[in-house]
Amino acid sequence: MQKCAWITDSTCGLSEEFIKQHDIYVLPLNVIVNGKSYKENIELTADEFYEKLKEHGEGAMTSQPAFGEFIELYEELKEKYDYGIAIHASKALTGTYESSKVASKQTGFPVEVIDSKMGAYALGKMIRNGIELKEQGKSYEEIVAKLHTYPDEAEMFLLPSSLEQMKRSGRVSTPQAIFASLLNINLILGFDDGTVIVEDKVRTKKRAESRFFQIITEAIDKYQLKEICVMHAGAKERALKWKEDIQAINEQIKVPIETLVPVAGVHAGYGTMAVSWLKTT
Repeated sequence: MQKCAWITDSTCGLSEEFIKQHDIYVLPLNVIVNGKSYKENIELTADEFYEKLKEHGEGAMTSQPAFGEFIELYEELKEKYDYGIAIHASKALTGTYESSKVASKQTGFPVEVIDSKMGAYALGKMIRNGIELKEQGKSYEEIVAKLHTYPDEAEMFLLPSSLEQMKRSGRVSTPQAIFASLLNINLILGFDDGTVIVEDKVRTKKRAESRFFQIITEAIDKYQLKEICVMHAGAKERALKWKEDIQAINEQIKVPIETLVPVAGVHAGYGTMAVSWLKTT
């Protein structure tokens, strides 16, 4: 029986327990805070990162894994597995997807590399679904075909607590940030084909949160969602309140809570809230 390796990067948001249980190979991105670089989820947990970001948010940055790490991993895996499936963060935001593809070609290890078009919960959910399909006895070809449908079925929305870090990281322009700040405008961010976009602009934080929940309610009704993940950048109490509010809309819906992956938190800033789902699952 042929063996398949599962590969991803640390934007997947999967728990350490799940990763170990299913032998998933995770290449860590780097977060740089207060002038020091840490391998995400290896040298610094997400909760530890947000404590540091709260105090030293200015100048925080990210960097992708070195290309040599992909080469080293794929050289190792081709001795143990017949092929691999790799799902990575949006190629519009990081180079892990391209590095994975090139490393597969250079090492001669056949890997189906998939662009999740985002990251965090949605990326992790794609991997969980793929593993479930494997456990159901689906063929490699069937699993890959299904996985390729997921990126266009995934949605993620963010409510940044401040535009300062978004401006520093280049996710919004300086004129956008200044304009929004002067008019007391809050941005709701979404994804369009892997790129971060401004979904809406709303006056006052209270109205922004109300609009955010309108988006959630509409998605629950339109897609008959069974699961919505609430993510937070160091704001767990607020995430718990959001979970209660979402289940008040639909008490049957599952609402896992996750800490927003640090590389996203670097750009969105401490206190950011986010939600994500797959329309078909």
